[in-house]
Amino acid sequence: MVEDDVELTRRLSRSLMQAGFATETAQTGTDALAIASSSNFEAIVLDLGLPGLSGVEVLKQLRSRNIVTPIIILTARSTWTEKVEGLRLGADDYLSKPFHTPELVARVEALVRRSTRHAAPVLVHGNLELDVVNSELRLNGVAIEATSLEYRLLRYLMQRAGRIVSQTELVEALYATSAMRESNTVEVYISRLRRKIGKDRIKTIRGLGYRFG
Repeated sequence: MVEDDVELTRRLSRSLMQAGFATETAQTGTDALAIASSSNFEAIVLDLGLPGLSGVEVLKQLRSRNIVTPIIILTARSTWTEKVEGLRLGADDYLSKPFHTPELVARVEALVRRSTRHAAPVLVHGNLELDVVNSELRLNGVAIEATSLEYRLLRYLMQRAGRIVSQTELVEALYATSAMRESNTVEVYISRLRRKIGKDRIKTIRGLGYRFG
């Protein structure tokens, strides 16, 4: 989340976290460029009206570095030319200010689904269903209780079904800050999920990570 309005950043980050995303924030274009270049993200929300290095320049540099993370740009309603420039430079979507927070969250969710080739709002694997929109997990049609971290972990793995996902990648996807990354281990949540959905759905690939399906 790249936005120089601190209060707006807090509000949007809180809503995104409630939707199951771990978030990192930056208030300047320089910080945004450094953070986005050093970690893997599912999506970037980028305000174009940033102090110093502009959002347009951040977007341009990210794409020039072959960083293909989906980007949704935020613009003032009157600056339609910035929207056009942003889309031509490689942005995936845009939203004009002022906007309703639920719309931004829905657009981010849609971008992530498309980028992981799972455009449908419900991920299905046999008798297991994960409703991305409503944050619901069902086995044989019966709802299963899951913590926020368990839900985010399973969603991340299901969206990459068949692919080996390293523990480092999972840690970065689950935890917003380095301090949080040093608490609880991924293995604990993998074990909990296996007890809830079946031990054979998430396979451990020794020395490499985990694979769903």
